[in-house]
Parts: sequence; C-alpha cells; structure tokens
Amino acid sequence: MTRAPLGEISYWSEWIEYNDDYIKKESVAADNNSGDQNYAPQFQFTLAQKHWHQILRKYSAGCPITDLAHYFPGLLDAWEEAERLGAAVWTAEQQFTRHHWRVNYDHYIICFWLVGLALALDIPDEQWHRLLALIGNDGEDVLLDRIIASRSPDRKIGAVLLYPKPYGRLLKAVNAPSDSQAPLLKAFVEYWYLELRTGAKSGSDPQAVSYRHPYWYTYGDQNFEGGAYFGRWCVEAVAAVKAFGMDDSPFLGQEHYPGDLLRPDGPGTHPARETTEPHPPLASAKKAGFWARIFTLSSDR
Repeated sequence: MTRAPLGEISYWSEWIEYNDDYIKKESVAADNNSGDQNYAPQFQFTLAQKHWHQILRKYSAGCPITDLAHYFPGLLDAWEEAERLGAAVWTAEQQFTRHHWRVNYDHYIICFWLVGLALALDIPDEQWHRLLALIGNDGEDVLLDRIIASRSPDRKIGAVLLYPKPYGRLLKAVNAPSDSQAPLLKAFVEYWYLELRTGAKSGSDPQAVSYRHPYWYTYGDQNFEGGAYFGRWCVEAVAAVKAFGMDDSPFLGQEHYPGDLLRPDGPGTHPARETTEPHPPLASAKKAGFWARIFTLSSDR
C-alpha cells in the first residue's frame, strides 16, 4: 500500500525506476570525471540529493523500511566528493552560505531530515560519523544539536533555536514533561507544513538568498507528472521521537507524519486510500494556498 496521499502505484514505480537508473548512470559518469570541472562539485551534491529524495520516494511508495538505508553509502560518497571538489571551486563566501545553518534554511532542513533518517534507520556508526562530519555546525542550534547528541553525546549544544517557526513547537514538546509531550508534538506535526513555508523569515540571521519557501515545498502542486513529488514528510518529528523516546501514538496516520520509519516490521500507520484519482489535491496544499494569499496580501500593505 502506498503511504503518500498522492500518486498511484504506476506513478511510484515509474519514478523509482527512473531515479534508480539516474543514480546508477550519473555515479558512473561522475567516476569518469568528465564535464565542466567548475560545475562538478554541484553535480556531486545534486547526486547526493537524488539519494535522499529516493529514500523519501520509496517511503511514499510503500516500500519496506529495510530497503531505505542502502541509499546512505552512495549519498555520503557523493556529498563527500562534492566537498572535496568544492574546496578548489567555491569561494569563501560560497562555502559559508552553502554550509551554515543560520543563513541557509534549506540546508538546515536537509540536515534535520538526514539526521532523522539516519537515527530512524539505525545506520552504522561509520556512516553516522561521516554524516556528522559533512553536517558540521557543531553548537549552532539548540534543537538539532540535542537530537544529534542523543547518539553522539559529545556534540556541543547550541544556545539558540535558529528557526522558531516551525521548530519552536517541536522544541516546546521536547522540553515539556513526558506526560505533556504528546499533544505538543501532535501540534507541531499538524502545523509543520503550513509554518515551514515562511520559516526562513523567523530565522536568527538574514538569509543568504531570498526564500519564498523551501525548494521542495511545491513539488506535487507543480511538475507532478514529471516526477518531482517524493512526498511531504515531517522527518523532524520522527527524529525527536527516536532521539527522546517520545509518544507518537496520538498522531499516527497524520498526513505528514512518516510513522512507519519507526516501525519497520509493521503494522503500517497510514490509512488506506479510498481515491483512485491520479492527482487529488493535498489538504495541506489547500491550506497553504489560503495562507499564502493572506501572507501576500499582508506583505503588499
């Protein structure tokens, strides 16, 4: 059974096969070291991105959870190669804006996802340490640093929350007494997609680029037929549940919560889909559209 609220089996089968082929072919091309060397670091990082998109895509399709972790080695290889090549190509300013959470909202979210996936999938220690070396930002964010420290206790903990929207709700849940955490965590999951859209504006520092929304935010509303959509999953909540042993039972089956990541042997947590429409609108997309209009009107005043 598919887990995502969009896409029939044929959609997921087509785009999983396509992206597996892409990763295989482009990995070989990268090994041949051909093409524009100035673009090579970004090419490698895009290849790494394809790996984590494929993890989420296969989750959406309903693939076994045990199938997902095997994308981590290729992801790490490509990201490490991007960093190696980038050392000779990217300027000091580019290095800063690409890597620092406080000025790069997308990168913060990506790192949060990868930490959450790594924890949920119990990747080996060798891969975990490679991932942390790539993530960096030690001591930058009170929330994500604490989640990382659940597996790496020597991690330095930041003093501030870099993006209060939407992550203030999650930090509030983490800090609450254990018997009060579940409803707070449920509220974070429910508001996550809506508040994520404008989260960069709540940041502690000005952003390196002007964000309308995270790069993947409208996948599914735009270019669905082209395979861009890989799901909209609040992996950050899974990261906190795994790290701190929080209770996720009150919101299992919620549209954006990938609860099956923590239940590899089942039972599944997502409701059976009744629709056979190839592309029904997401409820969250409808809500986001309404609030986007409100934000636009407010910004025009």
